Amino acid sequence: MVRSIVPRRILGVIPARFSSSRFPGKALAMIAGKPMFQHVYERACQAQYLSEVIIATDDERIFTAARDFGSKARMTRADHLSGSDRAAEIASSDSAAYIVNIQGDEPLIDPAAIDAAVLGLVNEADTPMSTLAKRIQNPRDIEDANIVKVVTDLRGYALYFSRCPIPFVRGDRPPSFKHIGLYAYRREFLLGYSRMPVGPLERAEKLEQLRALENGHSIRVVETEYESVGVDTPEDLERLLHWMGSAQAEQS
Repeated sequence: MVRSIVPRRILGVIPARFSSSRFPGKALAMIAGKPMFQHVYERACQAQYLSEVIIATDDERIFTAARDFGSKARMTRADHLSGSDRAAEIASSDSAAYIVNIQGDEPLIDPAAIDAAVLGLVNEADTPMSTLAKRIQNPRDIEDANIVKVVTDLRGYALYFSRCPIPFVRGDRPPSFKHIGLYAYRREFLLGYSRMPVGPLERAEKLEQLRALENGHSIRVVETEYESVGVDTPEDLERLLHWMGSAQAEQS
């Protein structure tokens, strides 16, 4: 069975910070009577392969809210540049062989998508990290700079991530893939990740995963059917609440 190849301890980390240039305090935005990051936590806890899920924050308000609904939470430094850096701080004091960085602003995260990222890593002995991608159905998404695209080699390893449409098409258009920002890491790689130099591509695109590629490391990309619904702005939250209300009305 597949389960036999999965290590006994895999740690899920949900970085949740209060400061956000586009939506300050979004982690505590209420959705159906719960703060947004609580929805992420509860869904992550349903993943088959995660042994434990921890909220990693630098804000006392989020830390208190996490403890109030019964989750495990840790205070981390305030100077981290990315969620992966914050997850690395948690990993430094934990024995888990694998760490999964779960975005705190995806309240509808599919537990099966988390498991897919885990299996994409543990099944590849020489791969330091894995992530997810979904085939783009709406052509407008290809031009949208807020939707990160990824191209891979024939084995499913990332060649590049970009906010621009990639590849440039002069002949037949190959399928385009949207990157889903969920990452699984081997512990040793993640601990060294925050010490890697930030390259010009990461600075230009503001995409933390490019740090691995620029420093010569591979990223396994697993295709998924999960449609990421991230909340980056108050407008995103309004659209999500409207969609949830419409879906609930259809079911009643």
